[in-house]
Amino acid sequence: MSDSRKGLVLTLLSTFALIALVLGMFIYTMTQPRIMSEKELVNNGARPFENAIDLKPFALLDHHGQTFTQENIKGQWTLLFFGFSHCGGFCPTTLAMLNQFVQQLELEIAQQTQVVMVTVDPERDTPAVLAAYMNNFNSEFIGVTGEFISIKLLSDQFYVAFQKQVGVAQGEDYEVAHGEQILLINPQGQYHGFFKPPYTLGRLKTTYQSMVIRYQRE
Repeated sequence: MSDSRKGLVLTLLSTFALIALVLGMFIYTMTQPRIMSEKELVNNGARPFENAIDLKPFALLDHHGQTFTQENIKGQWTLLFFGFSHCGGFCPTTLAMLNQFVQQLELEIAQQTQVVMVTVDPERDTPAVLAAYMNNFNSEFIGVTGEFISIKLLSDQFYVAFQKQVGVAQGEDYEVAHGEQILLINPQGQYHGFFKPPYTLGRLKTTYQSMVIRYQRE
């Protein structure tokens, strides 16, 4: 092969290699979760805190009857909300959405994400009741119950209010009005921020993954 022909082949190979590199970088960039700005996060219902808040010690029970403390929310991200098994609207809708949500997360992020519902109705929500209820949505989701005062003290740390509302008719089941924020706890076990309703799967996924990646890069 002549020197000129070899030069042409090398030039073509170099050009193809450069094109492949640029194309690979473009595909990689396009497939990575989008990192939203602070303003974009807020506009899409996310409220990250400038400084995460340390939580005071607490002791509750998970739906297996095992102790659930601040150690159970360390080492991974936790999406936590307050609800109850007799909830007629928000709770089942949110759990169903969160089941879809965790399945659509980037694999690496999904593997470090847990979902927890703390009951605001410990009178009816025993560990056994919560076990059956949570399993209706996702067997990996965690239901948490305990003494009323312990739950109240924990909800106060997140500034989430709840109140029992008794029906007018005698014997009528009561409802529990409660805040509907989804709370975000970082791997340090700190209150990192929250998401405001109304929720959509796409917005929650994008804002959550953005907050996780921003935290990892800080």
